[in-house]
Amino acid sequence: MKIDPNHLHILSAIIDAGGLSEGASAVNKSQPSVSRTIAMLEARLGARLFEKGRRPLRPTELCLTLAEQGRIIAQASETAAQAAAHYSGGKSGTARIAGTPIFMDGVISNMMASFQGAFPDVAIHQSYGYLPDLTEQLNAGNIDLAICPVRSADVPAGFAFKPILRGRNVIACAPSHPLARMSSVKLTDIASYPWIAPPAGSPLYADLRGALASIGITDFRVSFTGGSLASIMSVMAGSESLTVLPYSVVFMQSHSKLVTALPVKLTHPDRELGFLWREDRPVRPAVQRFRKYLEGEFFGLANHIEQKGRTAVWRG
Repeated sequence: MKIDPNHLHILSAIIDAGGLSEGASAVNKSQPSVSRTIAMLEARLGARLFEKGRRPLRPTELCLTLAEQGRIIAQASETAAQAAAHYSGGKSGTARIAGTPIFMDGVISNMMASFQGAFPDVAIHQSYGYLPDLTEQLNAGNIDLAICPVRSADVPAGFAFKPILRGRNVIACAPSHPLARMSSVKLTDIASYPWIAPPAGSPLYADLRGALASIGITDFRVSFTGGSLASIMSVMAGSESLTVLPYSVVFMQSHSKLVTALPVKLTHPDRELGFLWREDRPVRPAVQRFRKYLEGEFFGLANHIEQKGRTAVWRG
């Protein structure tokens, strides 16, 4: 015999509220409607649910058994409603994020950790890539959002791009480097030191060559190529190598005491760090919340980074 779950919910409401009228009010129904439901259910069961002629209402043993299932149904319904509200509000679900390795590890990773502290029911699946691969992954539907530096002219058709941080590069080294103790640095001071080069296919590799050319260095010695941000910083810590990094990465890693920026003004790239996504696809609530969270984090951070850089690094 199949019993309507709503009828079981009504039974539990009547018992828990202490009467027919009170139970009807609890489930937002009229008393006559609830009375008809009870009569119909008794006819279907072939047994009474409330003892005849007793006031206040006294439930039968069968009624109590069915009402317990009604409470389970009511709790499940409430839990489902809460789950739906959390999902539609972006407080649960998944966000598949990918971005350029240096920015993801150096800037975004700490923000992801604080986001998950605030929204622990959102699962973030993170991967790496540069613009060509990221657009391919977005087109294939493998990721929801890319975080990468892009020139406005290079945003592919069918994609939306929202910038969050201007491109600003610096010459970076370990705080123990001899140049880090100098108040001003000349090209002749820099020329003799080896360089760490980012992966050859990365935009930062082109930035390295362009930045050095902008200060008159065209012939430089590379001692280490590629690797993650962690490996680059480890090599710098154990050597006198220099490299070119986004200033936002150096700024965000300042707490580690492993990297600092030299006071040398470089030509900055005409790119901006930002969010890239497909315009023609709906964005899941968790992805929207994560994107808005990062926008809020970068709102004040971008100005702070710019002001600090102008004061301590490129000075102008």
